Amino acid sequence: MNTAQKIEQVLRLRLEALDITVEDESALHAGHAGAASGGGHYRVRIVSPLFSGKNRVQRHRLVYAALADEMGGAIHALALTTLTPDQV
Repeated sequence: MNTAQKIEQVLRLRLEALDITVEDESALHAGHAGAASGGGHYRVRIVSPLFSGKNRVQRHRLVYAALADEMGGAIHALALTTLTPDQV
């Protein structure tokens, strides 16, 4: 399983994601200092009922907490779009 698949699996399970898209943008950051550590750059769009009533910072914190084991290792950077089911 690659990192993008792992991100999707973890977020579906831990955040009850109804819809999720994970794009690996690591190739766009070749030569970047963070890329040297082996961590990838990912763009994630996630729809979860757990985001209801939460602001953007709170939603991002939920995502980062769910992916804590991967952050700083397999994941160097995340660009997040976090939506509730009502927002799609």
